[in-house]
This record gives sequence, structure tokens and C-alpha cells, in this order.
Amino acid sequence: MRTTFCALVLIAAAGVSTADDYGTTNPEEMTWGTIRDKVARGATDMTTCAAGYLMTKSGDHETARAIFEACAAAGYTQSMTWMSYMEQNGFGGDYDPDAAAEWDRRAAEAGDPVGKFNHGVDLMRGFGVAQDEAAGRRLIDEAAEDGLAIARRLQGADYDLDEVTPDADNWRYAPLF
Repeated sequence: MRTTFCALVLIAAAGVSTADDYGTTNPEEMTWGTIRDKVARGATDMTTCAAGYLMTKSGDHETARAIFEACAAAGYTQSMTWMSYMEQNGFGGDYDPDAAAEWDRRAAEAGDPVGKFNHGVDLMRGFGVAQDEAAGRRLIDEAAEDGLAIARRLQGADYDLDEVTPDADNWRYAPLF
């Protein structure tokens, strides 16, 4: 009985995090709190940035936005395209097509194939930017040259945007003026 009690105390103590002058003993790892703390300290890495996807898909858009903004500021282009997604859907903030297109532009200018594709589509539609179909097609062509399958698919459909976006979303891209 005494052995069982001691074993339970040791197991319980193993999950306790303590801090002293020498740092934290047994810190939390791979928890949402740990990821939030890392981002709050300005620490970003690929794993932390990827966690933003889990956060937004679970509905924690505020945390996802904080992660993606920090990672985008650190140059992670995938986080820029996720910020566009957040802005385009009003997750963790207002629906903002202009901000969505700006994030796509930044990712495209940084060389990200998905950013090129997304910004090309923005330009073709005039979504969040002035419509410029020729410039949009050029970006889609660059994304296709970079190997992005959906860009090649759009080229193969003669740039028919219904090929890559369900017609149920057309209301979103209709001109506001």
C-alpha cells in the first residue's frame, strides 16, 4: 500500500512544473498555452507557425491570428497566406478583402507559389485590389511554373475561375459598386 502511494505521488509530481532561479523544471511541452507563450515572447519556428492551423481549425481564431501575425512578421510565407484566409473569412477579426489581398500580395512578392496563385486570383477577380486580369494570369503562370497543381489546373481550364472556386462563393467576389 505504501509503495503504491509513493508511486502515485511520484507520478503526480512528474506533471508539476516548477520554476526557480535556474529555470523551469519539467515545463509544459506541446500545449496550446506553451505555444501562446512562445509567440508572446516573439519566438517563432516552423512547428509553432504550423500550430496556427490547428488553432484556427479548432475555432481559436484569436490565438491563430496571433501566431500567424508573428510568423508572417518573421518571414514565414505560409503564415501570410493563412492570414489572408483569416481576413477573407472574418476569423478573429472583421471580414476584410483588402487586408486579405494585401497578405496574398506579400506572400507572392516573397516568392510563395500559393501566394502567387491567390494574389493572381485576387487580381483576376478584383477582390480587395483593382482588377487586372493580365497581371493575375501572369502570377498564376508563375505559380504553375513553380509546380503548384491548382495553378496548372486553372491554366488548363483557360483561367475559368469556376474551376477552382465553387459557384456558391460567387456572391463573395461580386463587385460592391
